[in-house]
Amino acid sequence: MKNIKYLVMDVDGTLTDGKIYMSNDGEAMKAFNVKDGCGIHDIAIPAGIDPVIITGRTSKILENRCKEIGIRNIYQGISNKMEKLRAITEDFTSVAYIGDDINDLTCMILIKEVGGIVGCPRDAVKEVIALADYVAEHNGGDGAVRDFIEWLVRK
Repeated sequence: MKNIKYLVMDVDGTLTDGKIYMSNDGEAMKAFNVKDGCGIHDIAIPAGIDPVIITGRTSKILENRCKEIGIRNIYQGISNKMEKLRAITEDFTSVAYIGDDINDLTCMILIKEVGGIVGCPRDAVKEVIALADYVAEHNGGDGAVRDFIEWLVRK
């Protein structure tokens, strides 16, 4: 495995299937795949990879899930993901990033240009798939993050 210190993840469409269930009071549910959680908690963290969430939405549901699986670095409501990523580390060669849509591209392009690793779910948008070092066997919310983690630790 390359010297990866951070696993930066998008949420909607990556850790979830991208569907947002809304009630009259706001977000009601999100579905997370237990295999992704196990990959983060039982494979990435013991391998010395610090999981990081950077997402544009804000969700108490996400906070609860992160607490369950040991993710301490959760950044929600982030409109400029690159700015947040720069605040976390300047060494993008130590970053593996998994995202699914155009709002992830700025980070993914820079990470890849400097020698970091980028991945995506199988159902990511075309521009992201074209850039990815690894395209997961699974869709977002269906084990794609686990696929990426397993590939990273085998690499």
